[in-house]
Amino acid sequence: MFTGIVEELGEIVRSTETGDDSALVAIRGPLVTSDARHGDSIAVNGVCLTVVDVDGGVFTADVMGETLRRTALGALRPGDPVNLERAAALNSRLGGHLVQGHVDGVGEIVAREPAAQWETVRFRLPGGLARYVVEKGSITVDGVSLTVAEAGDDWFSVGLIPTTLKLTVLGTKQVGDPVNLEVDVLAKYVERLLGDRGAGSVR
Repeated sequence: MFTGIVEELGEIVRSTETGDDSALVAIRGPLVTSDARHGDSIAVNGVCLTVVDVDGGVFTADVMGETLRRTALGALRPGDPVNLERAAALNSRLGGHLVQGHVDGVGEIVAREPAAQWETVRFRLPGGLARYVVEKGSITVDGVSLTVAEAGDDWFSVGLIPTTLKLTVLGTKQVGDPVNLEVDVLAKYVERLLGDRGAGSVR
């Protein structure tokens, strides 16, 4: 479990195909690897990956083919920056919201509107996710916990403060770039519960 508060901007070092529809990805992140061990979880652009090895501030993780296809990780190349966050500890503050590191879909940046102290960014939503996105609700974009400013049928927008622009990959991504999206898991649980209740009332 994560909180969507990025701890460090890391960097893709290399990605090596393992020959069985997967890849071994090496990522530089001196902070998140300072106490990392084999088997620990680290979110990379919002995707929960398991640490295989740590060596000199670089950790490696196995990434399955399905993850490469269903997230934006497959588009990353050596030298690309990535948002990194270690799994939350039970005694830590919940600075963002509950984030699982399980990507629900890949969105796309469709507009950026700079202002004096912040920037409004609009994203296209993949089909089926709009029902989970509400104004003033939470959403995770490339591992960053954000508050939805506006929401439409197939899009949403957020306001990015200077800190987010400076310390995460969202500050440099351009219109057309893909982003990993994870909707609020509480919305999915509510939908399931209400659906079960509705089904039960018909019987």
